Amino acid sequence: MARTLTPPSRPAVRRALLAALGIALLAHAAVLGWVSVLLQPPSLLRELAQPMYTRTLQAKAPAPTPDAVATQVAANSAPNRPSAHILPAPAAIKNKANNHPKPAPKPARAASAAAEDQAPTVTDTGTGTAQAGAPDATAPADSATRGSDSPDAAAQIAAAQQAAASAPAQAASAAASAPSVAATSAPEPTASAPAVAASGAVPAFVQTWPGDTRLSYQLSGNYRGELHGSAQVLWQREGTRYQAVVQMDLGILLSSRFTSQGAITEQGLQPEVYEEQVRQRRRGVRIGEDVRLNNGNRVPRPNAVQDAASQFVELGHRFATGQVPLRPGGQVNFWLARPGGVDEWTYDILGEETLQLPTLGAVQAVHLRPRQLAKPRGSIVAEIWFAPSLQYLPVRIRITQGEDSYVDLLVQTIDQR
Repeated sequence: MARTLTPPSRPAVRRALLAALGIALLAHAAVLGWVSVLLQPPSLLRELAQPMYTRTLQAKAPAPTPDAVATQVAANSAPNRPSAHILPAPAAIKNKANNHPKPAPKPARAASAAAEDQAPTVTDTGTGTAQAGAPDATAPADSATRGSDSPDAAAQIAAAQQAAASAPAQAASAAASAPSVAATSAPEPTASAPAVAASGAVPAFVQTWPGDTRLSYQLSGNYRGELHGSAQVLWQREGTRYQAVVQMDLGILLSSRFTSQGAITEQGLQPEVYEEQVRQRRRGVRIGEDVRLNNGNRVPRPNAVQDAASQFVELGHRFATGQVPLRPGGQVNFWLARPGGVDEWTYDILGEETLQLPTLGAVQAVHLRPRQLAKPRGSIVAEIWFAPSLQYLPVRIRITQGEDSYVDLLVQTIDQR
């Protein structure tokens, strides 16, 4: 007996058609995405070898800034300091001398006294310098000793005169060492830095910048729900060339990478190429004699312009070297180049706060917040916290977009080469 086939119902046919349509649309979207990636211009970034990190930073007291060093040097070199220029009173010396027997004169001492009578006199001008031709800072002490026959009195006068003579030298030595002390507030150079600098291959100012550094962050936030992920700020330098990278990974939701490459100069970082990679979309800026935006338009290049990735390292270096004091109520101004345009940014220094970091614990950091632009290109704002005890590196970054959307980065580990 022949079996009769019943035609499928209309709802089933409709579901099948919708499924086929969805698959076709996904296939077309994948093809279009692949084509758009192929049609993108090639990246202008230069590939750098991955560094080998050898140590992990721990929080420690920062070295004195240049302002603090200058204040200390001025205090040490101030005139009329008690302890270095005050001699014992003659009556006190005489009374003490009378309490001890008078030693027998020695021929050698007499000959030395005769020779010193012919020596020129050292004049203290109050500025810590002696007149030309002065043979020794101990000559006045020997002359005073001949006025008193007591060895104890002579020792007192000699000690006082020696302290007075050495005080200006100590102040001068402190002043001469001030630049080197200030340089230690900057991030520590790599182990090979002294040899490289001595050979002349790398300018000395490059050594004030950190060696290869990787800051790993714990990422949390909110965007239509809770966000969790990881982020990194990477810094590398090869000679006078640098690369700064900020990258965030939120799994299948979002991955982004912002890269800056350029030169290290005596005036600071000089970005040349900046690229943003968000999912499969890439945009960039070229910075040369002018600034070439992503759409091809060219605009004048401001002095000391930075980009969205280089700013984190540039600001930390300015603070570490004392170019900009981290004082509450102060501000930092600089131009920022992004794919859509160039704007002048102002960061207000709000003050010091105690952060509870995931692995480093309680760390003091200075909070910077940018002001709103007169003509904003978007609603994204990035606040930064720099930690003086961790080489002035950015230990927290909070990026907000509106009231309910934000990403908060708290540093977990800091590795250096």
